Amino acid sequence: MAALRWIAARLARAALVVWIVATVVFFALRATGDPLEAILGGPGSQAGPEAVAAAERAYGLDQPLVVQYAVQLARVATLQLGDSYARRQSVAELIGQQLPSTLLLAVLALGLAWVLAVAGAIVATSARGRVGRVVGAALRGVEVTATVMPQFWLGAVLILVFASTLGALPATSAGSSPAELVLPVVTLAIPIAGFLAQVSRDALLEADRAPFATTARARGAGEPRVLLRHTLRHAALPAIALSGWAFGNLLSGAVVVEVLFARPGLGRLLQEAALARDVPVVIGAVSIVALLYVAVVVLSDAAELLVDPRLRGPRPGAVRMPDVAVGS
Repeated sequence: MAALRWIAARLARAALVVWIVATVVFFALRATGDPLEAILGGPGSQAGPEAVAAAERAYGLDQPLVVQYAVQLARVATLQLGDSYARRQSVAELIGQQLPSTLLLAVLALGLAWVLAVAGAIVATSARGRVGRVVGAALRGVEVTATVMPQFWLGAVLILVFASTLGALPATSAGSSPAELVLPVVTLAIPIAGFLAQVSRDALLEADRAPFATTARARGAGEPRVLLRHTLRHAALPAIALSGWAFGNLLSGAVVVEVLFARPGLGRLLQEAALARDVPVVIGAVSIVALLYVAVVVLSDAAELLVDPRLRGPRPGAVRMPDVAVGS
C-alpha cells in the first residue's frame, strides 16, 4: 500500500505539471497572436473571408476560447494531440520523429556532466595540504565559471575553436555521425557539470572527514576502498537528487543547441512551432517534455532510495536528505 501511495502521488504530480504547462502555453500563444496565421500560410497570406471561415470551422477556432482550451486539454489527456496547423501532419508523428534525437543528446550530456562532476570531486578530495588548497580553489573557480556560461555563447566558442580554427570537429550536427554529437553534447554538459560538481565536491569533502571514513582508514582500508565503498555514495546523494532538475534543464537547453548546431530534434521543432503559433505542436511538445521531466525526477527519487536504504520508511514519498553520512 505504501508503494501504491508513492506511485499515485507521482502520477498526480505528473498530471498537475502537465495541466499547468498546457494551460500556460495555450493562453500565452493565444494572447500573442492568431493561430489562423499558421493555418493559412503565415502573416502574408491573402486568404479571403470564405477561406478564413472554412479554416475556423475545420480547426474549431469558431468555438469559444474556453471550449478550445477544453479540447486541447482532452487531446493531451488522451495523447491524441491533433494535427499541426502549419505542417498539416499529426503532432504525435512529428514528436515521435524528433524526440529520439533530443533524448540522445540529453542523456549523453547528463552522462558526461556526471563524469566531469565526479572526477572533479575526487580530484579535490584526493589532493592534500597546500597543493590540495590550490587545486580546490582552482576547481571552485572552474565550477563557478562553467555554471554561469550561457550555452549559446559556449557553443559559439566551441564552433569557432574546434570547427573553424582547428577543423577537428564538424560545426553542424544534422547527421548521425558520432563526431557531430561531440560539440552539442559538450555545450549542454559543461554548465550542468559545474553545478553538479559543486554539490558533489562539498558532499565528498564532508564525507571524507566524517567519523565513518576515519574508522575505515583505522581498520586498514586504503583510500580507493574508502572512496568507493563509503564516501562516494554519500557524495552521490545530492547530485542524484538534482539529476531530475538537470535533465529538465538539458531538455530546455536543447532548443538553443539544436538551433545553433542545425540539429534536428524536439527543441528545434518547438522553436519553429512557437514562432509560427502552431498551438497543437507547442502544447504537445511541452507536455511530452513535462512528462519526461517528472519521469526522470521519479527515477532520481528511486535511485536515492537504492543508494541509501535508510531513506526507505513508512512514507516513501517523503524522500529527504540523510542527517548522517552513508556508511556510518
